[in-house]
Amino acid sequence: MEQINFIQVTPNELVNLITESVKEQIKELVSESNKERNQDEPEFLTRKETALFFRVSLVSVHAWINDGIIKPYKVGNRTYFKKTELVNVLESSNRF
Repeated sequence: MEQINFIQVTPNELVNLITESVKEQIKELVSESNKERNQDEPEFLTRKETALFFRVSLVSVHAWINDGIIKPYKVGNRTYFKKTELVNVLESSNRF
């Protein structure tokens, strides 16, 4: 174990140094946790998942597609939506 000598450090300075170090560590852990959580979430959502995301009915999702509010991506008979685009629609709808 290393030995640390505190020379010319007041108790308040020591507390501040420790506090700042702990804050940095917490920020790193939160950042890593957010990255892991984002990797687990799908990039594309189905119609049903999109309706759940917005807490609306499938009829509303269909109307928003027809109105050009949200952009669908089709693969065969399946319809998907980019989650990042849905978040952008939600955020831009609050701006006046």
